[in-house]
Amino acid sequence: MASACQADSAPVLVRYRNREIREEDLHFIRATIEGRPELTRTQMASLICEAWNWRRCDGSSKVKACHDLLLRLDEWGHITLRRQAGRTTGRSRRQLPRLPTDLIPLAWWEVNQADVDLHRVVVRPIAEEERSGWRLFIDRFHYLGCQPIIGENLLYVAEYPGLAGEVLALVGWASASFRAPLREDYIGWDESAKRQRQHLVVNNVRFLVPHWVQVPNLASRVLSQNLRRLSADWQQRWGHPVHLAESFVDTSRHQGTCYRASNWVCLGHTAGRSKRGNKYLKAGSPKAHYVFPLRRDFRRLLVSEQAP
Repeated sequence: MASACQADSAPVLVRYRNREIREEDLHFIRATIEGRPELTRTQMASLICEAWNWRRCDGSSKVKACHDLLLRLDEWGHITLRRQAGRTTGRSRRQLPRLPTDLIPLAWWEVNQADVDLHRVVVRPIAEEERSGWRLFIDRFHYLGCQPIIGENLLYVAEYPGLAGEVLALVGWASASFRAPLREDYIGWDESAKRQRQHLVVNNVRFLVPHWVQVPNLASRVLSQNLRRLSADWQQRWGHPVHLAESFVDTSRHQGTCYRASNWVCLGHTAGRSKRGNKYLKAGSPKAHYVFPLRRDFRRLLVSEQAP
């Protein structure tokens, strides 16, 4: 018991995805790197997850998050990973395959208001075999491109029955932003409650209506349909519901009209900082922070000590 108390009182060197890393954790990682040189980084991440019992709510190991943690600890100088043959050093952006040129004409079929009855638009999670196509479309047509999503996530497509599979919109959801003071104040979170229940908040990380789709009110319709099924889909995929959705809108590019039309609440604007490594830097313009409660009693579920 004394050793456990000493471990809890040891200073936290790094916080990553709700995980507190202390010196004894770094010592364990270093010993694993030195003692098991035959392991790949993914195997090493799996071994560390098992040792730490680092799991998602559905019981599966957080191997991808742990792999990303190892890369960051190496970048910050806490550990030294062996360089793998044929790989470049540093954290380079994962390269996606180029969109085949023979598929580009399919993306330019103009869709207008006369072609679409909004009541017949279908929003559904993508199938596993559609994942690469979703990423290719986002990477080519979304101004932020498509970067790897670490942790829990769900990807959606909006379709119309009469347009032979034409993509009307793509939506991506991922784990909530770790630091968001406006959201914390809105919910009533202290640091302890946030760390226990942050997995119950989900972030709208991508939303794309292709520019060749010109249908008024389509974006707000897609958001509304998506939000109605989001928590149930998250429960089925990740083993727990979500009670609050959030999104950050770059107001230098967009006005956030579809969020306001879908009854999202604007909490204000962020400070315009981005996180690089373990430092927050001033970068870019402030973002409008929108939230949407998925249940009326979301505060009780996110704050109450009796909440699951």
